[in-house]
Amino acid sequence: MPSPTQSAPVDNTASDCPDYRRWCDGYGVVQHSEATRHQVRVLAEHLVAAGHQPDAATVYRRLADLDRLTSAGLWLVVHMTYARRVDVSGQPLAPQDFKTNPEGHTGGALNMVPAYAGYLALNNLTGRTRSWLMGQGHCVAAVDALNVLTGNLHPEQAGRYRGPDGLSALVSDFYSYRQKPDGTMAAPLGSHVNPHTAGGILEGGYLGFAELQYAHMPLPGESLVAFLSDGAAEEQRGSDWIPRWWRAEDCGAVMPVMIANGRRIEQRTELGTREGLERFEAHLEHRGFVPFRFDGRDPSAFVCTLYEMEQALAANGEAAQRGESRYPVRVPYGIAETVKGYGFFGAGNNAAHNLPLPGNPRMDARARELFNEHSARLWVAPDVLHNCIAALNQHAKQARPLERDHPLATRNPPDPVIPKLPANPDRTSPMKAVDDFFQALVAENPGLRPRVGNPDELASNRLGGVLDSLKHRVNDPESDQESVHGKIITALNEEAVVSACLANKAGLNLVASYEAFCVKMLGAIRQELIFARHQKEVGRPACWLGLPVIATSHTWENGKNEQSHQDTTFCESLLGEMNDVSRVLFPADYNSTLASLPSVFSERGKISCMVIPKRERPCVFDTREAELLARHGALVVDEDTSAGEPLLLMANGAYQLSEAIRACERLRETGTPFRLVYIQEPGRFRQPRDTMEAESCLSEFERERLFPHRIHRRVALTHMRPEVFRGHLYPLFPEPSRARVLGYINRGGTLNEAGMLFANGCSWAHTLAACASVMDKPPGEWLSSAELAAVEGRGDPTMITRGLP
Repeated sequence: MPSPTQSAPVDNTASDCPDYRRWCDGYGVVQHSEATRHQVRVLAEHLVAAGHQPDAATVYRRLADLDRLTSAGLWLVVHMTYARRVDVSGQPLAPQDFKTNPEGHTGGALNMVPAYAGYLALNNLTGRTRSWLMGQGHCVAAVDALNVLTGNLHPEQAGRYRGPDGLSALVSDFYSYRQKPDGTMAAPLGSHVNPHTAGGILEGGYLGFAELQYAHMPLPGESLVAFLSDGAAEEQRGSDWIPRWWRAEDCGAVMPVMIANGRRIEQRTELGTREGLERFEAHLEHRGFVPFRFDGRDPSAFVCTLYEMEQALAANGEAAQRGESRYPVRVPYGIAETVKGYGFFGAGNNAAHNLPLPGNPRMDARARELFNEHSARLWVAPDVLHNCIAALNQHAKQARPLERDHPLATRNPPDPVIPKLPANPDRTSPMKAVDDFFQALVAENPGLRPRVGNPDELASNRLGGVLDSLKHRVNDPESDQESVHGKIITALNEEAVVSACLANKAGLNLVASYEAFCVKMLGAIRQELIFARHQKEVGRPACWLGLPVIATSHTWENGKNEQSHQDTTFCESLLGEMNDVSRVLFPADYNSTLASLPSVFSERGKISCMVIPKRERPCVFDTREAELLARHGALVVDEDTSAGEPLLLMANGAYQLSEAIRACERLRETGTPFRLVYIQEPGRFRQPRDTMEAESCLSEFERERLFPHRIHRRVALTHMRPEVFRGHLYPLFPEPSRARVLGYINRGGTLNEAGMLFANGCSWAHTLAACASVMDKPPGEWLSSAELAAVEGRGDPTMITRGLP
């Protein structure tokens, strides 16, 4: 289908069609420009020619129905912000009908009504349910309003909002802040897209992440409409690279549409100026997009543009597959030109973002008068609206799912075939286990699309086999490790590469980065974790396969690169999330890494932070021990309890385990009883914060088996900051005065591994000094005078660091 700027055949008989003239008249604030009228005539011809509609008149009738649905959606959105009830007869509301404290992202939601309504109508006109995504999740009132009007709802919303007083319940619930006795929200409604939102898959609370994900979401044969914010255009690059990643062979159709309303919360955006919009259009063209500018106030313009974009991308992809063109193909990009809050009082002003009226209608007569006046222009008679919705709701007749159940919202890939790999008894890099396992996993599961997120150096992180087999995705390969159809998304942009994997919910994913730089991924990961947790809470848990985000080249190995590369924040932050959706693991050797990977990739709706050394490490665990460690999250590594109450040592992290083992050698030499436990998955030993998290935590009985209460004196070495470890795992320290925790204390520089351990007081010798402290013994029982002097900061550090890995 040609673009609006190209010549196209015109249906000269359309003006004689009463259905066309009725549509041309618009409805209320919904009006149609001559450019849109031309687009609609072309659209009608295409839909009839493709067999989607019997005749052009039917198309015009459906678009007239769309005008009325859009107007009703606008009417309901402004009521959601201001009103406690609705009057479906269209009568003016009285003071007591308004909220005491109105709230809502009104302007953006109003702009999204014609967009989402146009999406619904396109599905109806073509008999195909596409997926949708909204980056500006605070505009959810538009989606909720139209979903309620059309009956596209999950059961909890249908039961509450579809009865005789359903619309009044909806507006009353919106920003009601009411809670259940357990503190959770009482209403199945939120301020952003959430699991109650029919078809919602992304909260959109962080602007910019939808832009990074949409190209990697649909599979071939699927289509995704991505509604984006002009404010997000000011975010990081990443979103500019969509043509760089899109391939018809393994990507479905994507239709990005920016809602260009020209305003942030309190000021105009650059795109709010004509010059800024033109510069952005030129920028898109330079980056491989084809911009489509259209009337963002008109739902019919959305229908035409989305259809046109889908057809154009399909043609471009097919040409590339036939070898008639090269990648990257040109990706159509819609720019919906509008003003913030179009359709209601105050449109185009800063106030339109939140509360466009000059006062609260409950107490302000002028504001009340304005509300009633402007909402009256949007009202649609109930019988008319009912008939319009019936005409646009033909899912059963068309044998297609509700938009609630679009393909991306119902992702449920098959269980992966888990490869069986042999253990490795030799000293080797634990990352080699990841390399071996992921290659085998991809080979065993050809039906699951693989994605690897790589910010920089796969080979440096010991993933050379993955690199050789899956290859960097590039447009112009220059080595055997690059391919136009590579599965590795590589860019020096951590948010972009992790988003490629978070978006690939139909397949197998692996993300690996330097630990210090994983911090840049936290916003995207946390948004995903929150949404997955909320899905569980409403009884519709996420079914996508789990994925690891591997923090390698980690703090204790990266001393050579200064303290910017020495940061344990990433694992600490994810340990703070709910353990049933956010796992944090510290495998210490090849075998423990290998044993932990099957659950990481086969569990559903979980993201696992795996902190793994890349340097060669001794194999501490055999196959049986590694499997027990993976199953329980901790394991007794060594103990000597023959002479009285032992000292309990806990290690968390590969280098910390080595130091603890060396400290235990001294304890054994002096006849000091001890038990050494390795904690691979610390979150399983926390006090659960709710019943769902309790299912992933060990019971008190199981904790007692590993950490008996009869052992009072305890010393722990952790990869993390000691305060974080102690805080999350406080049940393991029942007597704080008899416990010490050693870990990263924000000290570093250009050092080797041994130097990092010494600088942070985490060496074997510091461990023995901590043991002496909790046992009220002089450290000289286990340390020589020279060693003690080094520990106390008065001697030579090499007395401690020599011979360390």
